[in-house]
Amino acid sequence: MSDFELVRLADAAAVEPDGEGRYVANLVRDYTVLGVPNGGYLQCVMASAALAAASDEGAAHLHATAVSTNFMAAPVLGPVSLTTEVRRVGRSASFVHVALSQDGVVTTESLVTVGTLRDSSVLRYQSSRPPIIAPVEECVALPVLEEMWYHHAVEMRRDPSSLQWWNGDVDVGEIVLWMKLTDGGGLWDPWHTLFALDVLPPATVPLGSTGWVPTLQLTSYVRRIPASEWLRARQWCVVVADGLVDQRCELFDDTGELVASASQLALVRFGQS
Repeated sequence: MSDFELVRLADAAAVEPDGEGRYVANLVRDYTVLGVPNGGYLQCVMASAALAAASDEGAAHLHATAVSTNFMAAPVLGPVSLTTEVRRVGRSASFVHVALSQDGVVTTESLVTVGTLRDSSVLRYQSSRPPIIAPVEECVALPVLEEMWYHHAVEMRRDPSSLQWWNGDVDVGEIVLWMKLTDGGGLWDPWHTLFALDVLPPATVPLGSTGWVPTLQLTSYVRRIPASEWLRARQWCVVVADGLVDQRCELFDDTGELVASASQLALVRFGQS
């Protein structure tokens, strides 16, 4: 991996027009897990198509504020087609359906809400609180694991007192980390947080899972423009049963405000299961 040169996420998830309501993209290895495109990466692709389609219909919105995605099959690397349907163009929000297909088979579909986030939002109420973690300079970087190519695009640091979850010898399904974007494309912005919401190690790892946690459904909400280089992330299991995990993720910037959140339903394996 010493000669590996990462493709920026903005380029890896870019779309090009291919007729009315249609776009094409090229999925690359750089944002894969064991050869499979990462779910957050695919959400960026879907958001790119939705924003382009909404703009073509006259919407002036700048950000994908909600993306709800069904992963019906794993697309392979290479060219993909995206078909969009703008359901409504509104003043504060517009709504777009996006279907990603290969060889005529739809593998991924999303409902995307697009709007425009303010540079400075006024917080009225927030029940979520940033997780407690040591200062970033005191934390330890997670290693870049083989075949986890997307780890090259984000640096994650753990609290030095939290090694137990990495070894899978605790019984709390929760992971807390610092995250910084390192793809060469600049600082976090609302679009990149769609990727950030699906790059943490699975919260089932501390419970002893194998790490095989393919996502079936992922819904992400982006609430504000990030105001810091590092984001504080918390991911946790709500319930694990019958080979499925209901997992949540929250991201906070240095202001302590919630930047983005996600919920997902995924398959999970433990030991010999």
